[in-house]
Amino acid sequence: MDRYTRPDFEHAALLSIDVQRDVLDGRFSFAGPSGLMPNLVRTVDAFRVMGHPIVHVVRLYLPDGSNADLCRRAAIDRGDGALLVGTPGSELVDDLLPQGEVALDAHTMLGGRFQHLTSNEVVMYKPRWGAFFGTRLLEHLRVREVTTIVVIGCNFPNCPRASIIEASERDLRVVAVADALSRFTNRDAVEMQDIGVATMTSCDVAGQLGHALGQRV
Repeated sequence: MDRYTRPDFEHAALLSIDVQRDVLDGRFSFAGPSGLMPNLVRTVDAFRVMGHPIVHVVRLYLPDGSNADLCRRAAIDRGDGALLVGTPGSELVDDLLPQGEVALDAHTMLGGRFQHLTSNEVVMYKPRWGAFFGTRLLEHLRVREVTTIVVIGCNFPNCPRASIIEASERDLRVVAVADALSRFTNRDAVEMQDIGVATMTSCDVAGQLGHALGQRV
């Protein structure tokens, strides 16, 4: 990393992508990353302690499939689609919630607005793979003076990768948390390095945030 791409944890936000019950339950063709849950929780908790922005990014499909990717519509037509609006499987996994049970407000998010969980933590809907496409995510981050995003979630070859590419295109510094991204491989780490993305573990990220917090005191 050089001075242009080195993560700035004092101005970092966390993107938690598609960590929803249907994904963890293996409703898609890829394996649910339940084994990564401790690493996901460790990263989220570190951001909460720091008081930095957290954005939970979710997919929500209408029952008629009208807002779904073309590759998901056949499954919805067959009645075996996942992440349908209003179903238990579309909810965030309990382990990532800030407190108690929180039901997703699909009406708010499908309208392009953020659902606030706490003063620093929101949920947003993305209509396609990347979290920046057709959303107000960049505006949300800029208002909070975020220069660096840390990415965790499911499933790296699809939505996290697309979101990372989009963030890089918007001149944000990016960290991929290798042990908190399902299907992230050593080859992916090399490819991320080639575009200036740092690869770290959840313990590394927690340590860096702790160091940044210590410098404040």
